[in-house]
Amino acid sequence: MMGSDVMDIVTLGEILIDMFPSEVGYRLADVPAFYPKPGGAPANVAVAVSRLGKKSAFIGKVGEDAFGHSLIDVLKQNGVETRGMRIDPVVRTTMAIIAMPDENTAEFIFYRNPGADLCLRADELDQELLSNTKVFHCGSLSLVDEPARSAQFQAAGLAKQGGALISFDVNFRLSLWANPQTALAQIWEMLALTDLLKVNEGELALLTGGTDLEAGCKSLLAKGVQLVAVTLGAKGSYYYCENASGFIPAFEVETVDAVGCGDAFIAGVLVQLSSLGDWKTALNSDFLNHTFTYANAVGAVTALTRGVIPALPGAAQVEQFLKAQKSILL
Repeated sequence: MMGSDVMDIVTLGEILIDMFPSEVGYRLADVPAFYPKPGGAPANVAVAVSRLGKKSAFIGKVGEDAFGHSLIDVLKQNGVETRGMRIDPVVRTTMAIIAMPDENTAEFIFYRNPGADLCLRADELDQELLSNTKVFHCGSLSLVDEPARSAQFQAAGLAKQGGALISFDVNFRLSLWANPQTALAQIWEMLALTDLLKVNEGELALLTGGTDLEAGCKSLLAKGVQLVAVTLGAKGSYYYCENASGFIPAFEVETVDAVGCGDAFIAGVLVQLSSLGDWKTALNSDFLNHTFTYANAVGAVTALTRGVIPALPGAAQVEQFLKAQKSILL
């Protein structure tokens, strides 16, 4: 049962160095130069949640190297609790090399064979953090191999036992998996524990075999998921639960860099859900329209700045953006 030191959101998974391209408009092999930025989807979510005014913690593993220590420092500087972090004395901190052929498209190659993030073991989990959180959030990258796979399943189970909402971002990266069948088997196993599922259009089609949003989401609810959040890129987002569904159009902004907008978006959803005594009572169109509009705004503001963590907005910035949008509509 939850104690007094309750976290709003605990995330688990990859924290890594994103090597961003110096220029947009090149494929991976042709990028003239790269520069390092902190990243990793669950780490981005933890920082975004903290910036939006909620208590967050991150559980993961880095190497005993300069990048690893700098990533822990970044989390601390952003108010994220790091007592669940572990340092591997042998394996290097994971790295992702990124190219952006255009502002809305990213190509990735992961230097992770294995990377430290995949070496997190179940016996290294901070059980107190996991038993005392309102929300537990993770993705599929930790399911690629052991021991991180078992660690994630155990962590989700502990959080669920403690009464947490379990949030799962499919965040599918085919190049990391031996084959698509293995990936789908692990993702389906994770869905059995999942309350809130985040997918993009491609991932929804991968899981359901179709492109119809309503039909696809309905089939996922049949697997036990309570709420599906579908990100639609520049078009906006869509939600589906037993009692309500809706499309929320995106805010029109001058996109500088769309990398990490999905992490910012799901952080916005989780911040709203964690503000409630019982999130299940909020699965109605009024609350979800408000929540997804807010989440779209968090994603839109993130798109205005290069990099992910440097771009994630604070609560006041999002409120200001929403007010400005309302005045435009008037």
